[in-house]
Amino acid sequence: MAQMTARSKKIVKEKGQEPDEFEESVAQALFDLEATNTELKGDLRDLYITSAREIDIHNTTRKAIIVHVPYRLLKAFHKIQPRLVRELEKKFSGKDVVFIGTRRIMPPPKNGKSISRPRSRTLTAVHEAVLDDLVHPTEIVGKRTRYRVDGSKILKVFLDPKDRNSTEYKLETFAGVYKKLTGKDIVFEFPVTETTA
Repeated sequence: MAQMTARSKKIVKEKGQEPDEFEESVAQALFDLEATNTELKGDLRDLYITSAREIDIHNTTRKAIIVHVPYRLLKAFHKIQPRLVRELEKKFSGKDVVFIGTRRIMPPPKNGKSISRPRSRTLTAVHEAVLDDLVHPTEIVGKRTRYRVDGSKILKVFLDPKDRNSTEYKLETFAGVYKKLTGKDIVFEFPVTETTA
């Protein structure tokens, strides 16, 4: 019973919902890491997640695990994210793990009422923040919107070339997760650096 209570502290769902089996397994993995990994133990003690789910990445055989964390704990997760992702990817072999902060989108005010809506709660701002969370700790160095002949548009995001070795294999995963979360098409690339001869 003590094991169950400790594990359930690693996942806190909204409105008292019960976590599903997959979310339990991610919470268990975090609990195990806190118990066994001395490097992460102190950092993981006060951290928990709000949800987790597994998705298939379109056009590939890869799978991704999207872990949602409370917005106020996001900075603490970012501090240990590279190590935590590495450890979780070992536990869930062959699956890419991404951490996304839980944010709320507020609808625009209706009937001309001037209810103030924070800029951070607009659809655009939340989608931008999801993008930043997705590629963390890699920096985004540029963005381009390409309009296709049929009128649809695709966002091209350029990532910092110094992180090419650690993130190149995840580019399709990033695109698949972003499409799943926002419904928008996106392409991740590294800018082409011209070498001077």
